[in-house]
Amino acid sequence: MEFTEAYKQTGPCCFSPNARYIAVAVDYRLVIRDTLSFKVVQLFSCLDKISYIEWAIDSEYILCGLYKRPMIQAWSLAQPEWTCKIDEGPAGIAYARWSPDSRHILTTSDFQLRLTVWSLLNTACVHVQWPKHPSKGVSFTKDGKFAAICTRRDCKDYINLLSCHTWEIMGVFAVDTLDLSDTEWSPDDSAIVIWDSPLEYKVLIYSPDGRCLYKYQAYESGLGVKSVSWSPCGQFLAVGSYDQMLRVLNHLTWKTFAEFMHLSTVRAPCCTAVFKEVDEPLLLDMSELCLSDDFAQGNDGLMSWSSDSQYICTRNDSMPSILWIWDIRHLELATILVQKDPIRAAVWDPTCTRLVVCTGSSHLYMWTPAGAYCVSIPLPQFSIVDLKWNSDGSCLFLKDKESFCCAAVAVLPESSEYSSDD
Repeated sequence: MEFTEAYKQTGPCCFSPNARYIAVAVDYRLVIRDTLSFKVVQLFSCLDKISYIEWAIDSEYILCGLYKRPMIQAWSLAQPEWTCKIDEGPAGIAYARWSPDSRHILTTSDFQLRLTVWSLLNTACVHVQWPKHPSKGVSFTKDGKFAAICTRRDCKDYINLLSCHTWEIMGVFAVDTLDLSDTEWSPDDSAIVIWDSPLEYKVLIYSPDGRCLYKYQAYESGLGVKSVSWSPCGQFLAVGSYDQMLRVLNHLTWKTFAEFMHLSTVRAPCCTAVFKEVDEPLLLDMSELCLSDDFAQGNDGLMSWSSDSQYICTRNDSMPSILWIWDIRHLELATILVQKDPIRAAVWDPTCTRLVVCTGSSHLYMWTPAGAYCVSIPLPQFSIVDLKWNSDGSCLFLKDKESFCCAAVAVLPESSEYSSDD
């Protein structure tokens, strides 16, 4: 791996969808760098400190959320003199996102009073009253034709289906939730999954016309759903719960076909590969490995599918320094990664079965089906607190508290034969 030098950052950073650029917030400035030369190709000055940035899907535009103002500014890479400013006045702006056509911006006002669709092509705007959440509760179909927007009125949750061409409401239907948490279209756009707040275990599958296809409830008492995620192939739906179990449903019958428990002890004989980070190479007795170390409990559930849908990694928040990698094809636990420090991020390569992990240390941890290895960052006092892949899997973004660097990553051979010496 080859690393760049460290560059300054003071906030959000992200790759463009076409993998050609990386946008970096430096106080009031938005710096756009080329991902090959890392030279600055554009520099935009905002009116306040940048809280959030997001690229348009076509990588031609980028928006900056200035939530202290509150205000949105958008910029064009092709036309640097062009700019757009969105100000909702007293209503405020809690969140902003791009539409799939890259020519509309959706903003949510403070207190979820309304969601507004702003056009970059003309001055037209469309309002949707009472969105359920500021940042969650909005999902687009993969073909970019429709949007599902969660709203709440009269103590009832609803799904509003909008056309992303005309932004007209195509349909509205009530959903059987007490306090809707989030929603997401299936990868094939044939169904919408909705899950309730942690106080009520309920996962609902709806058709776009509002029919409830399936209601899933693993248990009734206790806290319920923590996270939900479709596999990239669309055949599986993973549900992480507060009972420390991962359940996987199939898309044909919506029945559970796999249940994985995060056990605190792994005993031999076991076919699971266990990799443990240690200060010095020691002879470790893995016949009975206790994983229930005393760490502070995490705030969110980490659950992520590999790009080929064959593996899913999870972090049980009661054991934040442990990463579990499950083999969906064989319905078994493939690997356990035991880190010294709590796991900050675990991200799959978008092009192959390779997982990269960071823990706030100066090391980068990688896993493939062939094994696991560690890479030291050749920068002084650089601790990786977050990481991201670009879309073609050729470059890794590594973030420190006040700086960042990038690493050029070799393409993984199809045989996945990868050694720690590479």
